[in-house]
Amino acid sequence: MSFRATILTLYPEMFPGPLGVSLSGDALARGIWSLDARNIRDHGIGRHRNVDDTPAGGGPGMVIRCDVLAAALDAAEEPGESRPRLLMSPRGRPLTQARVRDLAAGPGVTIVCGRFEGVDERVIAGRDLEEISIGDYVLSGGEMAAMVLLDACIRLMPGVMGKEASGTEESFEGNLLEYPHYTRPREWEGRAIPEVLLNGNHAAMARWRREEAERITRERRPDLLSDRR
Repeated sequence: MSFRATILTLYPEMFPGPLGVSLSGDALARGIWSLDARNIRDHGIGRHRNVDDTPAGGGPGMVIRCDVLAAALDAAEEPGESRPRLLMSPRGRPLTQARVRDLAAGPGVTIVCGRFEGVDERVIAGRDLEEISIGDYVLSGGEMAAMVLLDACIRLMPGVMGKEASGTEESFEGNLLEYPHYTRPREWEGRAIPEVLLNGNHAAMARWRREEAERITRERRPDLLSDRR
């Protein structure tokens, strides 16, 4: 069974976008995953297919209506649907590599891409949407965030990357940032490859890589180390 991604957006023409090239694009062509981008406006109200309205209580901007988004969600899902429903939102829980692995191992996702000031709170509760953030900043909409999440998931699926280790020896696995990498030439502008990586002692290499990963994590993301305790 392939991983199925259903995207609810006001701009379905944005997809597959970058997901249609490189590893994710090749996996899409080979049927490892599938993509269905649906227009929320198909379920809009009235002749002009309105999808939003002014916020209750006043305030700037517009809010996507709960009835419109609920209708779009209901139409996109099959009976007995088990895929998680995600809402890309700056107030959501931060996306982690552990959550990415869980999602990649499942049947797929339904992702809502918000616009304007957000979506009516009632549809978040009524359709059990899990809010996910890709960082502490605000985008124009959830489409780019959805692409980030999907790219992170797709690369972990069997048959996508060349070597299985490529998905396990990298940043955030084991709550560590990745160790440094080197390649040819052996020396460049007075900077040499560390000798430990050239002497063939695999135990010493593994120890060096672990120590370097811990050092970089201490310097740049000490919060990850505290999460390991």
